[in-house]
Amino acid sequence: MKEDTGEIFTLDEVATYLKVGKRTVYRLAAAKNIPAFKVGGAWRFSRAGIDNWIRQQSMEPLQVARDGDDAGQGQSNDGEKK
Repeated sequence: MKEDTGEIFTLDEVATYLKVGKRTVYRLAAAKNIPAFKVGGAWRFSRAGIDNWIRQQSMEPLQVARDGDDAGQGQSNDGEKK
């Protein structure tokens, strides 16, 4: 099955795709926390960009776990920065 990486989603379509509310998608886009662009004032999203963003979000806990080995560096035992 060929994946159409050139597909462009509307805000409503991304909300459905991610199974979240439209307001959540709007906030993520406005805060530049999700790949998006505007066309005539309306948010648009590349499916390939959204799929890549999903993969990055899924990998983030793994990166935190790897970085956790150095978690004590730069902080005292009570969590305050040195």
